[in-house]
Amino acid sequence: MSKLNDALKDTRRRVDEMLDKLLPVPTGLEKRVVEAMRYASIGGGKALRPFLLMMTASMFGVSKDDSVRVATALEMVHSYSLIHDDLPCMDDDDLRRGKPSCHKQFDEATAVLAGDGLLTRAFEILASEKTWMDPVVRCELVVALANAAGFHGMVGGQMMDLMAEADEEELSLPEIVRLQSMKTGRLLMFACEAGAILGQASFDERQALKTYASDLGLAFQITDDILDIEGSVEKVGKTLRKDVKANKATYVSVVGVDAAKAKAKELIAHAIDALTPFGERALPLKELALFILTRDH
Repeated sequence: MSKLNDALKDTRRRVDEMLDKLLPVPTGLEKRVVEAMRYASIGGGKALRPFLLMMTASMFGVSKDDSVRVATALEMVHSYSLIHDDLPCMDDDDLRRGKPSCHKQFDEATAVLAGDGLLTRAFEILASEKTWMDPVVRCELVVALANAAGFHGMVGGQMMDLMAEADEEELSLPEIVRLQSMKTGRLLMFACEAGAILGQASFDERQALKTYASDLGLAFQITDDILDIEGSVEKVGKTLRKDVKANKATYVSVVGVDAAKAKAKELIAHAIDALTPFGERALPLKELALFILTRDH
């Protein structure tokens, strides 16, 4: 896994350098919101989504230098979602990526605006000629990310999560799977989809990547739920045992830890199998899938 860790660190470095370039701090009073945007997005997390995007694009001959702006736009959307997810009106969490959440470091209003700023900046980047010359490709990326991030995807999943917490009835297992595939899985799926769009992949290749990403996304959320029970705050970098305390319905709470681990293994095996048509080109994606299964953070 050392090669994968090096590749993840390289992705984090490339994305951080691009974030630094794309989020310059102005001199006016608005600089506070940009400082909050930078605080929440630069230098934190594993950069799994950018890594997925850049590695998928590279399978079709697109260099990292050419895909990093799209990967950075995705990281902005992911970072915005974490800012808003941590707000008192959402999951109410004071810790993110091993440091105070954005609203704790700044204030709630600034955090809301920082999330808004990252989301809108992401689409500005995707629409720019500097990101990709072909306007058709840019439009396809914009539509795909909007679909993944909006009420068809991440926002819809978050709403379902909030409604489930407020409702006394427990969610069924299929409902939990749907919630998690929207809230967590859709941005992971976009990462593979965007790489395929940049690489002008065929229909069959895109379908194979969607299967991989769908299974990977659910496995990722299951392992995340397991870490909430078995992980350490120092390694995970966020508050743990919150799901249990809130009596939140998760895959693990319904089927138990052992059955959830078995399901995650099954999903990862299926995800890797979906990559068979790509041969050795898909090795980084296979390694990432195995990392998801064994991660401790």
